[in-house]
Amino acid sequence: MPARGKLIVLEGIDGSGKHTQLEMLARAMRERGAAHTTIDFPRYDGFFGRMVAQYLNGEFGTLAQVDAHFSALLFAGDRLENKKHLENFLADGKLVLADRYIASNLAHQGARVAVQKSGEFVRWLERLEYEVYGLPREDLVIYLRLPAARAQELVGKKNQRSYTRRRRDLQEANLKHLQGATQIFERLARQRSWATVDCMAARRNELRLPEEIHRDIMAVMQARVLAQGEES
Repeated sequence: MPARGKLIVLEGIDGSGKHTQLEMLARAMRERGAAHTTIDFPRYDGFFGRMVAQYLNGEFGTLAQVDAHFSALLFAGDRLENKKHLENFLADGKLVLADRYIASNLAHQGARVAVQKSGEFVRWLERLEYEVYGLPREDLVIYLRLPAARAQELVGKKNQRSYTRRRRDLQEANLKHLQGATQIFERLARQRSWATVDCMAARRNELRLPEEIHRDIMAVMQARVLAQGEES
């Protein structure tokens, strides 16, 4: 049997360039001949994914009106619906490259509860996704760091997306929400299985080119994932 594959996740708030970097990473893996597959969450064509789209389009109410536990269950249910696919890919020894995963749920829905309760909420949601639902744990999370205000600006420049006709969905339109999600991402990024890649050039305070960000991601992949495969 092949060795178990690895789950590599790109995380960050909306507008941080995760999809672009996922495509660049997948192309790099193809050029290396590395067995891999890509997946993105939410999966808007699924049972729970369609409900996620309804939530993000405001059909269940405003952010203040929708309980964070309810929206968190929708996003988690979407992953549960696709659990078998993930397990099969990993069992086949593939690198699974994901655009968003559990941390996006922790950050975005955790940002929707009172600050003093966010830690308790995140622990509840981690237990739900990793233990109750038994979803695979990430082998590596690459966090694309970008200030919330700049990210919201970039979201407004995106092409129309399949799940919404809005320029910005319910969460993207609320800068305070994005700032709260960023704070939780920053706390999560302290974990050993995480690596942070800055999307802004510190000295110029400008957005870095996608190719520059990709080089940093590949350096992390080489050190934390690919080198291990070469040794074995």
